[in-house]
Amino acid sequence: MGIGIAVGAYGLSFGAAAITAGLSTVQACALSLLLFTGASQFALVGVLGAGGSAVAAVAGALLLGTRNTLYAVRLSSLVPVRGPRRVVAAQLTIDESTAIATAAPDGLAATGFWVTGISVYVLWNLATLLGALGAARLGDPGVLGLDAAVPAAFLALLAPQVRDRQRLAVAVAGALVALLAVPLTPAGVPVLLAGLAVVPLLVRR
Repeated sequence: MGIGIAVGAYGLSFGAAAITAGLSTVQACALSLLLFTGASQFALVGVLGAGGSAVAAVAGALLLGTRNTLYAVRLSSLVPVRGPRRVVAAQLTIDESTAIATAAPDGLAATGFWVTGISVYVLWNLATLLGALGAARLGDPGVLGLDAAVPAAFLALLAPQVRDRQRLAVAVAGALVALLAVPLTPAGVPVLLAGLAVVPLLVRR
């Protein structure tokens, strides 16, 4: 529940960032309800906010969201579900619910998964709505510097993943590719190129 509150509150930033990128409150809320994976959501609104195409934005979001597929493979033995509940479980398979389920003591993996996933989902969506409404009432969020929310939030998501030299090398390689591609490619493409560039390093690992 504590993770749900902490991560859910972070949805305020996404709601504000989505409005800054030109989305409506309804569109921001739809992204949180249906996509529900923070990194992909921030990547999508970041590309749109920079003037990138919808295709590039969706491609970047999908690239980041593929990790959830790997989570599902691991969770299949820890959180056995059948029937319609599988659809709900798939929607709740995120970084936090996976981390709690895999770290839980014997017999508590499923409980940890469901409680974490549901609490994050409910609070993330509520915070998205509040953040979007608040940003919409401010007028032009860029005037207050809220346009910096997307890159700042994305770095905040990335930082905890860089825990050793190899992961740091992957992060630096991706960042360099993206920086070199920014002046040469349309918005959104640098993120895709950076993702592809680090694949050899990840495969080697």
